[in-house]
Amino acid sequence: MDVIERFLKYVSFDTQSDDDSTTVPTTKKQKVLGAYLAKELATMGMEQAHMDENGYVWGFLPATPGYEHLDTLGLIAHMDTSPDVSGADVHPKTVRYTGGDVRLENGEVISLATFPFLAKYEGQELIVTDGNTLLGADDKAGVAEIFSACEYLIAHPEIPHGRIAVGITPDEEVGSGADHFDLKKFGARFAYTVDGGELGEIEYENFNAAGAKLTVKGVNIHPGSAKDRMKNAILMANEFVSKLPPMETPAHTEGYEGFYHVHSFEGAESQATVSLLIRDHDKEKFFARKEFLEALVKELNEEWGGPYFSIEIKDSYYNMKEKILPHMELIENAKRAMAEEGIEPCILPIRGGTDGARLSFEGLPCPNLCTGGANFHGIHEFIPVESMRKMVNVLVRLMKA
Repeated sequence: MDVIERFLKYVSFDTQSDDDSTTVPTTKKQKVLGAYLAKELATMGMEQAHMDENGYVWGFLPATPGYEHLDTLGLIAHMDTSPDVSGADVHPKTVRYTGGDVRLENGEVISLATFPFLAKYEGQELIVTDGNTLLGADDKAGVAEIFSACEYLIAHPEIPHGRIAVGITPDEEVGSGADHFDLKKFGARFAYTVDGGELGEIEYENFNAAGAKLTVKGVNIHPGSAKDRMKNAILMANEFVSKLPPMETPAHTEGYEGFYHVHSFEGAESQATVSLLIRDHDKEKFFARKEFLEALVKELNEEWGGPYFSIEIKDSYYNMKEKILPHMELIENAKRAMAEEGIEPCILPIRGGTDGARLSFEGLPCPNLCTGGANFHGIHEFIPVESMRKMVNVLVRLMKA
């Protein structure tokens, strides 16, 4: 099956994960795609292809005779899509990009002014959304590319390779994709996640990440008799947000610059909650950011005269760089595979995280490779057809002995 056909089939499944769910996986619908993927792996000839009770999909390609001594190489992607934008009823469309803006079916525009990198794809076919949902290239493109590369090796037994392990995770977008990843079953010494952006990107540095939830308990009094008595939790929470460094948000940072990101705000007079993301590549600065929030809560409680503010901070993942540096052959191998396909490698820090970050700290060094897509987590998401096909070839080269 062609990688594009595969990808278009996968995005027809709604697999949004849910940050507020306590189930595993966080949404049952992920298992619907998971069952389909497990069946597909089995049909193409992968061994031990199955979906486990937690929604993880596994498949293994034995080494070609004479290459059993090579270390098992793992390839990992995730099946869920971001909770930020709907992934239901996705209607992808393939368009030939001739320059300028790309107008989507519902009138939304992928603007060249907003996304100037679009210009380099002139003359190429792009898979876009209809403007109502995200596309799902993050990370169904990675799944499609891995499956297509494995299928190619199965169809070409003359290409020597070691044992290949494939793992497809649920719930990566909500930070729990590695929670139930069975490293013993996987059996790989090294792996790559295929979960990155534009063609050529190779990443082995990512944010240190934490999530924070501020809870503000107010005192609600009838507005007619509220003077000097009401403590409006909405306004109190607003004060907390106003004290965050205004230039340390995602909209004002790039590269190695960290940030605070307010991603949800809910409440009424009696109680309000603010959820934040804390990100920084530098571990000391990361710790300082958490300490700043805790100090701010203390300051506001003193100002308001009581324990009205509380905050819960939970670490999500850490910068994998320290775990990859002893294994830089993984990066060199990826660079070489891309160069052989005429792709200029680009080493970038991830302004986010991957399952590989967690797995690297659990003993599986796991840098991240591009899928070819762009503008993830939104209606302007797209992926070039050529990029997907080239990434299949890159993965085949990486798996060759």
